[in-house]
Amino acid sequence: MKYLRSFFNFYIDSSVHVALSVVSLVLITIFQFKIAYDIYLLLFIFFGTITGYNFVKYAKIAGLHHRSLAKNLRAIQLFSFFCFGGLVFLATKISIDVLKLALLLGLLTLFYAIPLLKHKNLRSIAGLKILVVAIVWAGVTVLLPLVTSEVPFNTDVWLTFLQRMFIVMTLTLPFEIRDLRFDDKLLKTIPQVLGIRKAKVLGVFFLMLVLLTEGLKTAVEHNELLVLLVILTLMGVFLLGSKRKQSKYFASFFVESIPIVWMLLWCLLIS
Repeated sequence: MKYLRSFFNFYIDSSVHVALSVVSLVLITIFQFKIAYDIYLLLFIFFGTITGYNFVKYAKIAGLHHRSLAKNLRAIQLFSFFCFGGLVFLATKISIDVLKLALLLGLLTLFYAIPLLKHKNLRSIAGLKILVVAIVWAGVTVLLPLVTSEVPFNTDVWLTFLQRMFIVMTLTLPFEIRDLRFDDKLLKTIPQVLGIRKAKVLGVFFLMLVLLTEGLKTAVEHNELLVLLVILTLMGVFLLGSKRKQSKYFASFFVESIPIVWMLLWCLLIS
């Protein structure tokens, strides 16, 4: 049991779970637009997510304590190094256009963590944190697979991109509510500015916007709408259940599992 718990903690802390969530959202885009799978792109995004997230989470800690890293942090550092190696290799297997967009999104991630102007990173600029995360996730999970398949960017594409941003911002709110005890007040996250109750109301509003924009698309299939309603309801339940003091895995496992559940429902009920 002890080893199983250690493995599970490593699975969460090394960002494998969030990487699977991101890949699940990419697959949803592939399903929605009925485009071909590209295994190189999926692996590129998987390894890129692990590399990017672990850099954002652990780079500062590793820099300060590189001589006395905890055992599990050293393991995560080594794991991230191999993932970066896989990322570099897979970069040779995808198109230049995809690489250009991935580089742009990668730079946003980089400057999210390291200082850009006046010793500030994008995360520390008031109000930007959740927007940067939403743009990067939507860019990776909507635009990258469509650029790979050379799908023209029509109204449906941009509506999907906007929906994905609203979904990611809603998924981020339970984390921001959890982190209220730790975040610098200068960050001005949504729960810091609005309070927990109003932040939840805003999240529900985001979910309503997702549903409304779905009706603006060229064609809406019944099964797709049903699955979307289930996922939006699930997101709403977890959002409304978010508290300052959460269980260890409430946000980092259960909330981040929602995209995986969405993808599985697609496979079971639609594909």
